[in-house]
Amino acid sequence: MIWNAANSIFALLAMGQPPGNGQQQMPWFMQYFPIFLIIFAFYFAILRPQQKRQKQHDQLLKNLQKNDRVTTTSGIVGTVVTVQDKSVTIRSSDAKLEVLKSAISEITERGGETNQPST
Repeated sequence: MIWNAANSIFALLAMGQPPGNGQQQMPWFMQYFPIFLIIFAFYFAILRPQQKRQKQHDQLLKNLQKNDRVTTTSGIVGTVVTVQDKSVTIRSSDAKLEVLKSAISEITERGGETNQPST
């Protein structure tokens, strides 16, 4: 008894209202406008800045030279000894390390010049 009543209520709710005679459906592009807006916002909020940072990092790695003072992504600070195609040899204190170029996060000094902004 209760089951039949619940089924009939759910059936009525699922049916919804039929469109009226005077109502028109929105055009397809207006129905998908919110989705297009979300994709557009996602591109300019997330993807575009990441591409810009990647280009800056690639340029930094291309300009890497001997005697540059660098910081790696793991926090090691050292001076560049040699630059190869995919790796860089750095000297940090008494240690000589070979790291991938992609592990270089920033250049703090350029062969004697500081790269920090002056105030």
